[in-house]
Amino acid sequence: MLFKMRIGLKLQIRIGCTNTKAPVSQILKYCNSRCLAVVPQGGNTGLVGGSVPVFDEVIVSVGSMNNIISFNKVSGILVCEAGCILENLISFLDNQGFIMPLDLGAKGSCQIGGNVSTNAGGLRLVRYGSLHGNVLGVEAVLANGDVLDMLGTLRKDNTGYDLKHLFIGSEGSLGIVTKVSILTPPKLSSVNIAFLACKDYSSCQKLLMEAKRKLGEILSAFEFLDNQAMNLVLHHLDGVRNPLPASMHSFYVLIETTGSDESYDREKLEAFLLSSMEGGLISDGVLAQDINQASSFWRIREGVPEALMKAGAVYKYDLSLPVEKMYNLVDDMRVRLGNLAKVVGFGHLGDGNLHLNISAPQYDDTILEQIEPYVYEWTFKHRGSISAEHGLGLMKANKIHYSKSPETVQIMASIKKLLDPNGILNPYKVLPH
Repeated sequence: MLFKMRIGLKLQIRIGCTNTKAPVSQILKYCNSRCLAVVPQGGNTGLVGGSVPVFDEVIVSVGSMNNIISFNKVSGILVCEAGCILENLISFLDNQGFIMPLDLGAKGSCQIGGNVSTNAGGLRLVRYGSLHGNVLGVEAVLANGDVLDMLGTLRKDNTGYDLKHLFIGSEGSLGIVTKVSILTPPKLSSVNIAFLACKDYSSCQKLLMEAKRKLGEILSAFEFLDNQAMNLVLHHLDGVRNPLPASMHSFYVLIETTGSDESYDREKLEAFLLSSMEGGLISDGVLAQDINQASSFWRIREGVPEALMKAGAVYKYDLSLPVEKMYNLVDDMRVRLGNLAKVVGFGHLGDGNLHLNISAPQYDDTILEQIEPYVYEWTFKHRGSISAEHGLGLMKANKIHYSKSPETVQIMASIKKLLDPNGILNPYKVLPH
């Protein structure tokens, strides 16, 4: 173990040894006996303050626990430590002929333990589902130092309560995840990407419905961004060009298909695009001809958060809403804010995840008062979730009632009390405080 002091009485402990659970167990046992609060930390790429200390908590960093323990080519099951960087796992699996079911913009620095602890969503959830479906097992250390070995590698195990799901998405508030076993799909040879323009949000919705019907088993991503997001990317990111330069369109859609037959898949996608064009759902579009062009399409979509940061202050909201209502919130916010700020809408249309971002030259309490609690009230009214994939962390813990009933929150608090009676694990996060 390496002990390292941080600014302001914060102690950071980096774990790195062959038997990863032993030092984590010892640290938590010691901290629990003295009621010392602990914050688990991975890549620290979260957007809601889930992995940062608030007062004088001990930081337990799992970044040095970065070993791949095993990989089974027959089953496609990967077992690894929590500190493995997502991009490194993606590269490892690529060499084995497999892929990670999770892919997101922060993959170069986020770690799989943090991904599991926040139930990260990402770009291809529409195809591969959430980590609740792909994680087969975890090893987790409880607040008192007890180690729960739930590192199963079976796809079917119907013996009692499936406790691993308590730790997927709990943001380190119930235990520290130290190892993970993940089901990974085989890498398919045929990948096609189309970048399209739509005249209105209604066309985007209808295009998604048609894509699910006509592309079915090969549809792997369905992303969208509005013209405000496109403008920001074009103005603030070097080397990015609009693939559809003839004119600015109201909405842009990125569709990715993944299959095993290049000729069949491409013909299927081209037929879908032709029928969508003839039906008026698509105003313009282009199909990537090579990997470089495909990467440039993804660069536009993944570059929106970076462009927003370069543009100035940004208020970020990660919402899950019924697809038919999703963009209504963006329109409502534009009316509400007027000239105070720019309202940008983009996200994972395929699974109803809106990234609502409000961009302004600088942070202003007047703007924030117009945004909150209006955004949360609007989401509650339409039975949405105030956090689709970023978690609650510190920033949204007190707003959990907009998504969960009082009875549900009480059950969560009871589980927290059972597993962490002294409340040392990631305090002030997830649950209202």
